[in-house]
Amino acid sequence: MKYLDLAIEEILRGIESSLKLLDEKQVEEFLKVIVDSKKILIVGQGRSGLVGKAFAMRLMHLGLLVYVVGETITPSIESGDVLCAISGSGRTSFVVNAATTAQKTGAKVATITSHPDSPLGKLSDHIVFVKGRTKLARSKDYTSNQILGIHEPLAPLGTMFEICSMVFLDSVVAELMYRLSKSEEDMRRRHAIIE
Repeated sequence: MKYLDLAIEEILRGIESSLKLLDEKQVEEFLKVIVDSKKILIVGQGRSGLVGKAFAMRLMHLGLLVYVVGETITPSIESGDVLCAISGSGRTSFVVNAATTAQKTGAKVATITSHPDSPLGKLSDHIVFVKGRTKLARSKDYTSNQILGIHEPLAPLGTMFEICSMVFLDSVVAELMYRLSKSEEDMRRRHAIIE
């Protein structure tokens, strides 16, 4: 269990160091655009998309009008809405295309990314910088790296961005509960009962 234990330690340290870098002004603008929007559309691909779906569920529990882009029941985006885009790289084509479309309709684009200067960042009205992975593999040969003492991050690919985004967005929900005067019981009443 050596690598499991090391990975847990690395991930916990990474979450703490990443989320200490959150910019309070960026977070406040993100909260405001979420609360002030007519509809909230969430977009992300892969694991970032799963983080987005989890956030959408909690926003629904809070009583906000929220949809996930790509689902069959998602309506068109309009002026007065917000597209909440989640992409560590800020280059995921589906997410960038969704932001381009949102911008053309006059909707706001609120982005969570590790790369504010990316194509997605440039399309965004609001950005929350969430630091992701910074170390990159030097060699593809894992065994050689270990022998040479070159240790790759134990949380591969976009793991740190995705986990940090999930923690951040769950914390956003806690803040929104307070600001919207919603209790856990209020949320429970909106929880799915057909399961």
